[in-house]
Amino acid sequence: MRPMATSARRANTPGAAGRGSEADGAAPRNSDFVQSLDRGLAVIRAFGPDRDKLSLSEVARATGLTRAATRRFLLTLVKLGYVRNDGREFSLRPRVLELGYAYLSGLAMPEIAAPHLEELVARVRESSSISVLDGHHIVYVARVPTKRIMTVAISVGTRFPAYATSMGRVLLAGLSEEDLARYLAEAEFEQFTARTVTDPDRIGEIVREVARLGYAIVDQELEEGLRAIAAPIRGAGDAVTAAINVSAHASRVSMSAMRTDLLPALLETARRIEADLRSQGPS
Repeated sequence: MRPMATSARRANTPGAAGRGSEADGAAPRNSDFVQSLDRGLAVIRAFGPDRDKLSLSEVARATGLTRAATRRFLLTLVKLGYVRNDGREFSLRPRVLELGYAYLSGLAMPEIAAPHLEELVARVRESSSISVLDGHHIVYVARVPTKRIMTVAISVGTRFPAYATSMGRVLLAGLSEEDLARYLAEAEFEQFTARTVTDPDRIGEIVREVARLGYAIVDQELEEGLRAIAAPIRGAGDAVTAAINVSAHASRVSMSAMRTDLLPALLETARRIEADLRSQGPS
């Protein structure tokens, strides 16, 4: 099924930013903004799960940079050890993991949550993940899978649009009304399946209802056949800092079973993670 490949591609491709700085000259005028760094990172982000090997032209097209600029950035990344070149195509090297390791190593959540996720998965026999909000997307920071139920493999670092996911709606429900209004005004809403809600006003209504209920269920809006239920993980001051979910195939788990069978275990796991986080002191 290709829709998910499209979502993963759009979640990770920096083409809009690249085109803004290269094609139409709309580069930020802030003297503190380093445009070359922005473009170099855009080149790295051009690669993804379904784009592990790209030609120079493909990278240029994905980023909106000229071929000459793309070539300079790619060859610089090759010399720095972040990119490999086989003579015709480019691909990322393991060293790029260094760029995210500093963040993950300083994040207490995955280490603390891991045993609780494993216990939850063993109990409900469905996959479970934790994510945080990053701009208009959610980013996975911990995951314990069972059987693969999506067309795109999910791992730590995977990004999806917040509005179309259960964890995203939980995280959006934790925003202030002002921040939520800004998100609804600025985010792009793509139709992934026939069920995907893309109307900003309707999404706002759903998110406010999620805030009232304390959980979110998404039924096949991100991918056909995929259902997920999510709950918030709260930190200091009762602020929503992360979200935890359980995902299942629609043919295996009904909507009513999501609420009666999965939700109680999910909420219990979220509370246990919160308790362990509090015992570690303020973060």
